[in-house]
Amino acid sequence: MTESQPKRALALVGMPGAGKSVCARYLEKRGFFQFRFGSIVVNEVLKRGLPLAPEYERAVREEFRAQDGMAAIAKRALPVLQAALDERDHIIIDGLYSWSEYKLLQRELGAQLIVVAVICPRSLRYSRLAKRKERPLTTAEAEQRDYAEIERLEKGGPIAMADYMLLNDGKKKTLLKQMKRLIKELDFDE
Repeated sequence: MTESQPKRALALVGMPGAGKSVCARYLEKRGFFQFRFGSIVVNEVLKRGLPLAPEYERAVREEFRAQDGMAAIAKRALPVLQAALDERDHIIIDGLYSWSEYKLLQRELGAQLIVVAVICPRSLRYSRLAKRKERPLTTAEAEQRDYAEIERLEKGGPIAMADYMLLNDGKKKTLLKQMKRLIKELDFDE
């Protein structure tokens, strides 16, 4: 990285089942620091001794946001992200959710924020969500989660403002080739 190039954070956004975590795991295996925003909620659910289930995760997310506003998850993640940027030139954020989180990171992260939306047809996302090993969702649950994330979590804003989009309507290998090309185009090295 040259002196003139700023530190950068690549934030993966998209609806559940679109393939964000597939991309994040791929980048982590390539040596990038990767932080999953959802881990803040999952860790809190487990800390409270509750089972990992959509209703408990939703309750914790909504409680955090009632206490600290719509940027609550980003506020909790910010110290971890900034510490990672002290040691690295590039980091990956898996699952930036709300418009408020996007604006907070733009203001306070101390790095250029590059947003990549991973998009996928809804029916394919729902099929993937039903088949996943961790926290599978029925079609009704997946649709309910979509509505909640759009209406209560401001999720559409970061997707609409994405700097890049990756279409994930085929094989995992095809998505990862797109991700690899984008990382090369952006000159992200680790």
